[in-house]
Amino acid sequence: MSDRAALLGEIAAQVRTCTLCGLHRGRTRTVPGAGNPNAEIMFIGEGPGFNEDQQGLPFVGRSGDYLVKLLKSIGLTRDQVFIGNVVKCRPPENRDPLPDEITTCKPYLDRQIEVIDPLVIVTLGRFSMARYFPNGKITQIHGKPKIEDGRAYYPLFHPAAVLRNPGLVPQMDADFKRLPDLVAQMRAQRSAGVKPPDVPKDDDPPMQQLRLF
Repeated sequence: MSDRAALLGEIAAQVRTCTLCGLHRGRTRTVPGAGNPNAEIMFIGEGPGFNEDQQGLPFVGRSGDYLVKLLKSIGLTRDQVFIGNVVKCRPPENRDPLPDEITTCKPYLDRQIEVIDPLVIVTLGRFSMARYFPNGKITQIHGKPKIEDGRAYYPLFHPAAVLRNPGLVPQMDADFKRLPDLVAQMRAQRSAGVKPPDVPKDDDPPMQQLRLF
């Protein structure tokens, strides 16, 4: 576990000095991600907002409070999971991250997934969902896991979207409450010797700034 923490620290250090896309020009702090290096569940959101940019931590403010509440409903705290985003710097005015920004940040997130090796990756919102469900619509596939090679990919609504639309609360609650059973299922598969998937590879050659290991 200490090795994983050290490797995640190296990735975070590179994120903090990253200037590979234009988002670095407007940031207050980078938001590399935070949580348990040995987490069984990894949450991937979209991008930092105002509060995240100020504190350097993912999912703080109202969305973070709601996520903590959801975790509590299944007996977990945020210290027991790992939380990241598809981009590590705040897009201006909280706009959607652009495709080139997501692509530029992708190797950082790929490395984090490789180090943590979670049993379940929970996508929060459509941009992280698109990594694993490129043609999916969140209204149709939320709460429906895709299981591949010893890992589950579990698409959920973004907490901010649920806060804007309280009608989604029952669906979000129900989807979240299925998480413990999904984790147990994947744990059993790993114990039976099913290998986790390889980290997705970029088509482009690795960037100089990402020579970590």
